[in-house]
Amino acid sequence: MADLQEIRKEIDRIDTEIVKLFEERMECCKNVAESKIETGKKVFDQHREQQKIASVMAMTHNDLNAKGVEELFGQIMSISRKLQYRLLAEHGIVEENTFTPVEELNRAAAKVVYQGIEGSYSYAAMLTFFGEEVENFHVDTFRAAMESIAKKEADYAVLPIENSTAGIISELYDLLKEFDNYIVGEQIVEVKHCLLAVPGTRKQDIQRIYSHPQSLRQSNGYLRQYPWQQIPMNNNAFAAQKVAAEGGKTSAAIASRYAGELYGLEILEEGINDNDRNSTRFIIVSSEKKYVKDAGKVSICFEIPNESGSLYKTLSHFIYNGINLCNIESRPIGRKNWEYCFFVDFEGNLEEDRVKNALSSLKQETRNLVVLGNY
Repeated sequence: MADLQEIRKEIDRIDTEIVKLFEERMECCKNVAESKIETGKKVFDQHREQQKIASVMAMTHNDLNAKGVEELFGQIMSISRKLQYRLLAEHGIVEENTFTPVEELNRAAAKVVYQGIEGSYSYAAMLTFFGEEVENFHVDTFRAAMESIAKKEADYAVLPIENSTAGIISELYDLLKEFDNYIVGEQIVEVKHCLLAVPGTRKQDIQRIYSHPQSLRQSNGYLRQYPWQQIPMNNNAFAAQKVAAEGGKTSAAIASRYAGELYGLEILEEGINDNDRNSTRFIIVSSEKKYVKDAGKVSICFEIPNESGSLYKTLSHFIYNGINLCNIESRPIGRKNWEYCFFVDFEGNLEEDRVKNALSSLKQETRNLVVLGNY
């Protein structure tokens, strides 16, 4: 049996050759990039890459090596493309930034729409972001809010997109893809559910509880202690409004402190939700393609082929450009079975070279790439 140290020396010698040959190959890739800069040819040539991988696989002597070579050369060509994209960027060939940078959002003079009614968490998010004097109105649905800003009936919409315990609001992702509206800000609101009732109500008087189904689930641990009938409502603030309108002591609502103050209800207990660190992330949406100059998060969406490794290859562009991902979600593409649109949030600003490089790369290697906002 060969000595282990001798085997390792041989591996080191081979690795040295591999590195030398890799660097030679990358020099050739630079020449390819220069040719493509002159001719305007695209970096990504899928047919050429498929032919190349098939040819190197055919050089191997068993199936295991063939699979390994397929993965190896897939990575080598991916690195080659990234180098070419970077060289193109150095020559000013990058994805054009069609967004307008602004010093700040004009919050004081804005007209804002939100989904729900006064006293909802959306209402609280709006007041926190824009201030209590902002001109505002509410609508019943997320779609109606998106339509309001698209029609210039409002400057901004405040919409919930994610809850720390319940997860994403999938409808919002679909609407972001459908409408030409853009995220310009975000606001996180702590969710602290309150048990609200008409002043003077005792817990033993209560027979029924009104609230949104999600809030009922989030307060399940607390509600299990009592034999109250749970009645779902479309919105927590609607629940508080209903209890106030009924005026009796047999009904109570689970809603926010804002709702209790607005409708004159007494807080019998605060923070009854099971998770005391529950919060909801709201996005501020505009019909204008703008961003505050010091914005630090970018949201995009794109489609990729339903092929092995597609998502991995796509995400590698973020790694190569040193970009940190904040969130990734997927939604089905309605017109195509088992294919998905991916929504990605990442750290960065549209003026940064690394972001421009990543977006240029993704533009060539994905379908229907859309920048949803920088905020």
